[in-house]
Amino acid sequence: MSKIGLFFGPEKGSVHRVAEKVKAAIGEQNIDMISVNDASVSDLEKYDKIIFGISTVGKETWDSTHTNTDWSKFFPNISKVDYSGKTVAIFGLGDHLTYSSHFVNAIGVLAKALQKNNATIVGQVETSGYEFDDSEAVIDGKFIGLPIDEDFEAELTDERIANWIKSIKPSFGI
Repeated sequence: MSKIGLFFGPEKGSVHRVAEKVKAAIGEQNIDMISVNDASVSDLEKYDKIIFGISTVGKETWDSTHTNTDWSKFFPNISKVDYSGKTVAIFGLGDHLTYSSHFVNAIGVLAKALQKNNATIVGQVETSGYEFDDSEAVIDGKFIGLPIDEDFEAELTDERIANWIKSIKPSFGI
C-alpha cells in the first residue's frame, strides 16, 4: 500500500491535534503528515491518496488581505495539480455556535477547487447530528468531508473520526 499524504494546517492547534488522531486511527505507518505551511505542488503530486485538514477560515480569508495564514499561502497550489486518479478526503474544524451561518465553509471551498481539477472526494458525512444554519461544505445534502467542532463538541471528536475513518478505509485501500 502506498502512503497517504495528510496535508494539514495550521500547526500546533486543533487541526494539528485532529490530524494526529486521524493518523493514529488509520495507522501511523500508513501516513505522512505534511504541514501546508511547508508543502509544495510536488508534495501533492507524489501522493495518490490525500487527506486534507483545514480550519474554518472560509473563502473570505482567501479573498481578503489576510495573506499570512498557512492555507492562504498554500491554497493556490491546489489548482496546480491534476487529481485524476487520486483519492481525496477532507476534514475541517469549525465552531457551530459562533459561525453557524458558515459552519466549516472551508471544507466546501477546498472541495470545489479540488473537484475542478478532477479529484475523487470520499468521506461524505450526513448532516444529521450537527447543528448549524448554513455551510458551503454541504453538497448534495451531505457534508463533503468530516466536520469537527473542538470548541463546543470535543467529546464527539473521537467517535466522529472513528466512523469517518471506517467509511474512507475501503477507498484508501486500508
